[in-house]
Amino acid sequence: MKPIPSLRQLSYLLALHEHGNFGRAAAALFVSQSAFSVGIAELERVLEANLVERSKRHVRFTPIGEEIVSRARQMVRAAEDLHLVTQRSHEPLVGSLRFAVIPTIAPFLLSRTLPALARDWPRLQLYVREMLTGVACEAMGRGEIDCVLLALPIECGEIESIDIAVDPLVLVTAKGQDAFASPLCDADDSRLLLLEDGHCLKEHALAACDRTAAEADSLLVASTLHTLVQLVDAGLGYTLLPQMAIDAGILGGTRVETRPAQSRHAERQIALAWRGGHPRTSEFRLLGESIMQAVSGDAE
Repeated sequence: MKPIPSLRQLSYLLALHEHGNFGRAAAALFVSQSAFSVGIAELERVLEANLVERSKRHVRFTPIGEEIVSRARQMVRAAEDLHLVTQRSHEPLVGSLRFAVIPTIAPFLLSRTLPALARDWPRLQLYVREMLTGVACEAMGRGEIDCVLLALPIECGEIESIDIAVDPLVLVTAKGQDAFASPLCDADDSRLLLLEDGHCLKEHALAACDRTAAEADSLLVASTLHTLVQLVDAGLGYTLLPQMAIDAGILGGTRVETRPAQSRHAERQIALAWRGGHPRTSEFRLLGESIMQAVSGDAE
């Protein structure tokens, strides 16, 4: 019987693919570089294939190496799921959980939700990362994060989710500016200010204004909501902001004023999402319920 790859060897390969460097990959797994290199070489010997091309500056994966990485990711994730099945049977939400939050939610909800989660689930160790929606969805699909607090509707692959709260979108303009920006935001398209690509709020704002990405012709984009507010305050245009950001005081110290955006699409659904079929689904629902209570103010 031929030898088969070990999960450790496959984990080494995945780390090398993620970090692109033997030293960084070894450090990420807390092993010596020599032991790491031996593990990769042994994997290649077992598979009888050259998986990576090595040079002093670069590590490049061969075509067969890329295919093995894809299959290894599925195998390692399946093995992790086996462990989670037994862990879940003892006590929910114990141990580590990799939790992502998108940038248009994190600054406004984390201060309310994290203390509540620590109180409700004292044996849960959260590893929190702020990530753009698309990046988080891809990482979740690869098994690199467990769940993500995001805003729907958005394309995120095959996911399950629990609704947390409805977050209205509010039309904001500088005082005395954009007098013709109606509740349906039908002013000059070039003055509709948006976040840069990668933020799902851009898509939600366009939908609320009944615009497509091709129709949006703004000359200015921002990478954060705070920058977006500054652009509006300078009279450079108008935008739509989440109500949660306004409630958190993002307009403080500005001359920006708000108007209702009377559109059936002028809202986003805050939700906790995870990979469909994940063995910790029941735990994620418990986590979502705790977040929901913290957001609504029902938590004691």
